[in-house]
Amino acid sequence: MGQGSVASIHIAPGAATAMSTLQHVRAVAAKGLEGDRYFLGLGTFWKPQPDYEVTLIEIEALEALERDYGVALMPAEARRNIVTRGVALNHLVGREFQVGEAILRGLRLCEPCAHLERLTHSDVIRGLTHRGGLRAQILIGGAIKVGDRVVQVASQATSEWSTSG
Repeated sequence: MGQGSVASIHIAPGAATAMSTLQHVRAVAAKGLEGDRYFLGLGTFWKPQPDYEVTLIEIEALEALERDYGVALMPAEARRNIVTRGVALNHLVGREFQVGEAILRGLRLCEPCAHLERLTHSDVIRGLTHRGGLRAQILIGGAIKVGDRVVQVASQATSEWSTSG
């Protein structure tokens, strides 16, 4: 089974506010990441639904955005909570996976939107379509820190989700 890691962690205290970069955060089941806008019910698109608990994006997607479209986004500018390395996040839709101490379930892709483009660059939608990340539900809370492993839960383990490019 492939595994990846947490490259960086980001939260924002309110809608459209700058993301802060953290070394660690606490994930709270059925709520979100402590201190984040969605945890507080303040995000631009917040709804009391599981797919608003935590978002992830691959650092490889941000690297491809710069390489292919000339758009350099710092990880925090992607407005996703957890930036991963070595994980094909699209393959985790409908699957459970562990990030640090927390167990998450991938619910749906987190496609880029006009709001993200307004806050960043005009080519973000085009460059991150189908690579904009993953919306996930927190099933079991716990600490998440930079460098933590990201692995699919063993009961669903397959080798197909390792990064393919």
